[in-house]
Amino acid sequence: MADETGQTGSLRDLKDAVALVAFGGWNDAGSAASHAAEHLAEVCQTRQAFSLDPDDFYDYQVNRPEVRGIGDERRIAWPTTEIRTGTLPDGRDLVIVQGLEPNFRWRQFCQLLTSSLRSAGVRRVYLLGALLADHPHTRPIPVSATSSDPDTAEELGLGPSTYEGPTGILGILGEDLAKAEIDTVSLWAAIPHYVSSPPSPKGTLALLNRLEDLLDVSLDLGDLPDLARAWERGVDELAADDSEVADYVSSLEQQRDESDLPEASGDAIAAEFERYLRRRDK
Repeated sequence: MADETGQTGSLRDLKDAVALVAFGGWNDAGSAASHAAEHLAEVCQTRQAFSLDPDDFYDYQVNRPEVRGIGDERRIAWPTTEIRTGTLPDGRDLVIVQGLEPNFRWRQFCQLLTSSLRSAGVRRVYLLGALLADHPHTRPIPVSATSSDPDTAEELGLGPSTYEGPTGILGILGEDLAKAEIDTVSLWAAIPHYVSSPPSPKGTLALLNRLEDLLDVSLDLGDLPDLARAWERGVDELAADDSEVADYVSSLEQQRDESDLPEASGDAIAAEFERYLRRRDK
């Protein structure tokens, strides 16, 4: 299927491919994860390989089609999930799966995606999510990274997930990928709950920075650093006009600063320095 430029990607003949998966909806506080996928899809010049039939998976009264202008034409854009292909800066092939969390047939949906990624020879899948948290907007957005595969966890210095409770489509897909013996890494950004409306450029930037560390590659971040700083200044101004919000943010800052260990701060500084060196050597 062609994208809007008339070009198509392919899942054939990929080499050392990695995949990135993000869904809008329950898994995506502040749209931080889906915006990270959209950013990479653009800077890595991805092209659409195919999209899933929306009639099979979406309730159009919940996720309504949209009318969009393309040139002089107006078309209906249906809610769906797209699979796109591109290339990372280091030459590795990249597959991006991005769309809305489906409303129906989750097991069939995940089986289709797992089969496609396995057929493409994808070696590792990064599942991106964002959740609401009691975290101050003035501090770096934390991104937890886990893997259910012991070898992957050891290689990347990650721990296993200890979460128990309701799950979204990322949890179902992650289990299917593990059963298919495809390495998975889950990344979750903690978005301040009191400023959860999208966009959340600081959350998107945090996810991309963590991906840089795990992929050992320097990504084109575009204007995201500037947008993240502007977002933080905007929230500062809102808090300054409301004493209750300002007091709440101050209490979150105190809790965060007391809980952060010195070695954790050292790890963050080391990771930032490594990213600086990668960009300098580009």
